[in-house]
Amino acid sequence: MSYLSPYISRGVISTSQVFNHLRQQEYEWQAIEKYVQELAWRDYWQQVWIAKGEGIFKDLKNTQTPISNVEIPKAIIEAETGIEAVDQAIIELYQTGYMHNHMRMYVASICCNIANSHWLQPAKWMYSHLLDGDLASNQLSWQWIAGSFSNKKYFANQDNINTYFRSTQKGTFLDVDYDHFNVIKTPQALTETMKLDATTSLPSVDIPNLNPNKTTLIYNYYNLDPYWHEGEEVQRVLLLEPSVFKNHPVSQRAIDFAMGLSENIPDLKVFVGEFMELQKHLNTQKIIYKEHPLNMNYLGQEEQREWLSSINGYFPSFFAYWKKCKKEISY
Repeated sequence: MSYLSPYISRGVISTSQVFNHLRQQEYEWQAIEKYVQELAWRDYWQQVWIAKGEGIFKDLKNTQTPISNVEIPKAIIEAETGIEAVDQAIIELYQTGYMHNHMRMYVASICCNIANSHWLQPAKWMYSHLLDGDLASNQLSWQWIAGSFSNKKYFANQDNINTYFRSTQKGTFLDVDYDHFNVIKTPQALTETMKLDATTSLPSVDIPNLNPNKTTLIYNYYNLDPYWHEGEEVQRVLLLEPSVFKNHPVSQRAIDFAMGLSENIPDLKVFVGEFMELQKHLNTQKIIYKEHPLNMNYLGQEEQREWLSSINGYFPSFFAYWKKCKKEISY
């Protein structure tokens, strides 16, 4: 892992900046194509979110089936699935806010395709703990695993996990051939489920003194770019909307990480409240913000984010998007 993901998700750097840095190192295209493709996945998920809006929080292409519950397996929450690599990864997620991309797929597959939990609540659970939590990539990846945004479900057996995580465990409920997944029954270890219990504790701050006559840049959980309008004489406000975090809660570790990043933005003032409350203290014509699906309620001047390529709009599959994107950026 490059560990750049949290900084991309929080808007500190962009996929375009990462790609341009790679180009400046004069790597051959073949050497970096796979990594650039991972960057393109991020932009692709965002484009789907822009196109489908609230649709990404529902079964998008297909109805997930079968479903036995709309909660989360207790064994997942408590890191007691009996699969050592998975349990250790969940503990590390709680401790660090990181989880390897392959392991995210394994956990999602266990929840959705072995325990037959609907993907939404487990996806919210994982998002809440990830430092690089990104609603588009998280929700849509879970849907891809569950078969609601893909043509088939994703499964991984114990041998697959052993290969990628250098374990040697045998005898688990995943220690089967892939053909067996067509008839597998939910193991006893996954039958007990729990509701998601996640809330966000936002900083307790006084309403800052704001100048309504000054151009104001609005930052948020998805935009903590320290170089945005660098050196300009502007007013900078970090807006934390309780409604956003009520719908999409994140852990204290995730909030602390974001607040730490915000310290890199000079003279940043923190406003905890809804945009409409903040607007009362400002001149709407002097507000500037970056485009994002969570910012649909903002008023003022919208600026576009930096993208890996100029390709936008909805594509039914990543590779349809990547084909056009690659044609534009490859060298």
